Amino acid sequence: MRGFAMLGIGRTGWIEKETPKCGPMDAICRPIALAPCTSDTHTVWEGALGDRHNLILGHEAVGEVVEVGSLVKSFKPGDKVLVPAITPDWNSLEAQAGYSMHSGGMLGGWKFSNSKDGVFAEFFHVNDPDGNLAHLPEGIDPAVGTLLSDMMPTGFHGVELADMKFGDSVAVIGIGPVGLMSVAAAAIGGASRIFAVGSRQRTMDIAKEYGATDFINYHDGDIGEQILEKTAGKGVDKVIVAGGDVDSFVPATNMMKPGGTIGNVNYLGSGDYIKLPRSGCGCGMGHKNFRGGLMPGGRLRMEKLAALITSGRIDPSKLITHRYEGLEHAETALMLMKDKPADLIKPVVTINW
Repeated sequence: MRGFAMLGIGRTGWIEKETPKCGPMDAICRPIALAPCTSDTHTVWEGALGDRHNLILGHEAVGEVVEVGSLVKSFKPGDKVLVPAITPDWNSLEAQAGYSMHSGGMLGGWKFSNSKDGVFAEFFHVNDPDGNLAHLPEGIDPAVGTLLSDMMPTGFHGVELADMKFGDSVAVIGIGPVGLMSVAAAAIGGASRIFAVGSRQRTMDIAKEYGATDFINYHDGDIGEQILEKTAGKGVDKVIVAGGDVDSFVPATNMMKPGGTIGNVNYLGSGDYIKLPRSGCGCGMGHKNFRGGLMPGGRLRMEKLAALITSGRIDPSKLITHRYEGLEHAETALMLMKDKPADLIKPVVTINW
């Protein structure tokens, strides 16, 4: 089969590989829609996960089932399926402890384009499909379905990690596709005031549609100081970090009230240490919490998030700014994510086999 791969740090290209084999508790799918992620760019061009050679990229897709193993109960060839970016081993001890995304070790549930070939190929392998796939509901465009792989569940997980309660004031740092989904999740969850931190007018406009009430541009100065000024020095209850780097936690901590929680879902691709400010932490005694987590995967979560779309509670299609047709455009779409032109939020590629 043909796939678009990481050849080594800083290098990509199309390669031929053997089609994956289907075991008794596996499924083989082909993508009918796929999308690149900023995580792919961190992996390739920053070497964030270490060197990878001839590893097919991509972890966001809607697929069509081609083959299932003899023990698979809920899916059959021809089914259109949502494919989460994180596909845990559900019988692992980590899953039983409540951390399925770390099954087999830290980040172990993240298999596509990390520990095995991803979805930018003619075929891809899914472990434990009964636990990891979900049927594509009628009425959801496969292109929109790709946003259920990672963007929507990761953005929502940021709100979960921050332990947001109704009436809380919330800041979302970074309003790319994940941050925009955090804005939407905070609004659905009952946040009283949502500060969207970004710089591009296009993403600010969409953030407003999703429920943001205030806008902070990091080009206008320290974002922590700006939010403190807008809140009469009190700060916000919760902070969701969906963009930035290891330095972003300095203003995130400074802008947050004692007892607040930072929920980080940003993939930190470089830097040796996460930086926290001594004074902003109350000399280490400010009851300010930091929680960073990889999004959960699994069929149930996919079905619940899809229900928010089919019920009209959220419309993630607003994130799609560039559409292509044909597997060969996986490369085009990934390079867009690398270069990030001003009008880009999310590119999606559809495939008609």
